[in-house]
Amino acid sequence: MSGRALSMTIITPSYAPDLELCRDLRASLQQCAPGVGHRIIVPHADLAAFAVLARGNATVEDVNSVMPAGFRKVPFLNAWVSLRSPLPPVRGWIAQQIVKLAAVARARTDIALVVDSDVAFLRPFDAATFAPHGRLPLYRIPGAVTPALPRHMIWHRVARQLLGLPPTSSTALPDYICWPCAWSPAVVRAMLERVQGVTGRHWAAAIGRELHFSEMILYGVYVDEVLGADPRDATRDMRCPSHPDEIPLDRSGFDEFLRGVRETDVAVMVSAKSGTALEVRRAALAEFVAAMR
Repeated sequence: MSGRALSMTIITPSYAPDLELCRDLRASLQQCAPGVGHRIIVPHADLAAFAVLARGNATVEDVNSVMPAGFRKVPFLNAWVSLRSPLPPVRGWIAQQIVKLAAVARARTDIALVVDSDVAFLRPFDAATFAPHGRLPLYRIPGAVTPALPRHMIWHRVARQLLGLPPTSSTALPDYICWPCAWSPAVVRAMLERVQGVTGRHWAAAIGRELHFSEMILYGVYVDEVLGADPRDATRDMRCPSHPDEIPLDRSGFDEFLRGVRETDVAVMVSAKSGTALEVRRAALAEFVAAMR
């Protein structure tokens, strides 16, 4: 991926409770990356509410058009059923990850930047921001996953099973979870083909059967252990300070969080699950961005 400018698309799965966050994300992208395509993927019932965001380089897509064939939404429940493998039902959290993988696999750009609604961009960026020197690094923090993070350990185990890799005895594994998430669509397509070959099932049906799964761990393990990534092609920095905790920030807490933003950072993430008030978030970010100008 060198010798030419890299292409990039931004992918955001969202839903009605995050509409206002997604509206703010969209506004920040219009300021910071007006030329980059943005695909917003929402449940069918939320299409009308999100339609106002389908302007410029943004499109709003029905999740049913992205989810692989053979999946049906369970009415009134946050779950799906795979007609290829009806039991167990696919929980909403797993289905959302399948949607991300399917959307990225269909992208024909060099980079797919998966950006949740609770991210806000602060400074201009482009594909080169995440792929300096024409190469897309893998986000990796070596040794960060230990038994103190039991769910992460399970995610690693499941990823290895799906990829046909032997179990590992290591108790210090890499962490690949980050915000935003920059992937190579070509690598994702090859990874999903590998999952199909190992499991003998369509990749989405194989993943949908899992009760515990992380798409970012799957991608990281694939790049590291199947492709054999050069350790030098890695980064610990997505240039996006994050508040992933389910703890609300008041105005003073939000201001304190923003004081940690470096000149090289292009975005921030304050989890929608933190319960931070929208008016606090908007006021703090507006004041911070105005002060940078």
